Amino acid sequence: MIDKADHFSEASVIIGAHRLEGHLTLPADAMGVVIFAHGSGSSRFSPRNRYVAEELARRGFATLLFDLLTADAAEDRGNVFDIPLLAGRVVEAIDAVGANRQTQGLPIGLFGASTGAAAALVAAAHRPDTVAAVVSRGGRPDLASDALPLVRSPTMLIVGGADVAVIDLNRAALERMSCVKGLRVVRGATHLFEEAGALEQVVEVAAFWFDAHMGGSDVEGF
Repeated sequence: MIDKADHFSEASVIIGAHRLEGHLTLPADAMGVVIFAHGSGSSRFSPRNRYVAEELARRGFATLLFDLLTADAAEDRGNVFDIPLLAGRVVEAIDAVGANRQTQGLPIGLFGASTGAAAALVAAAHRPDTVAAVVSRGGRPDLASDALPLVRSPTMLIVGGADVAVIDLNRAALERMSCVKGLRVVRGATHLFEEAGALEQVVEVAAFWFDAHMGGSDVEGF
């Protein structure tokens, strides 16, 4: 795909009352901001999320990678799987992006991986008029539980074809959602999408979904 952005500004940022560390990449004339919610045991340095973020930035999306927990909070393993707590941190990031003079007014999308997908969906339910789209990669949307029917943001769930148990969980979660939604299975991919070409397919689906719901492209035929 031809790059839409040929100039980027990058900055380390501190987010919200919990002073969460993050990294903001802002292409010239960004069409929206994608906030990443990492999975358990990961951070803003997740190599897979960083790859997706770099590719989305090339396509004209600003990206925010941030730590859902401070180092001290992450030492309590209970926090790592506390979806309401993590969702609250995603909400902090949404509000910070909306208040930042560089990103204010831009459409906001959420990209969640593993447990981060559940946090993203709960956050989307809390900010229905702000979150324009959600993408889940190898996510556990089932952990969003009672928030699922409340999500209004168009949501795409991407699952590895070899991640059988998670496929079933994603299908069950999808049935509980009433928003514009989709499920894409990447053939042969396992939970981390480490297979050749698997993460590239994630990028293409995510970029299409965000472009359709944040950039104004036609989603028909997907």
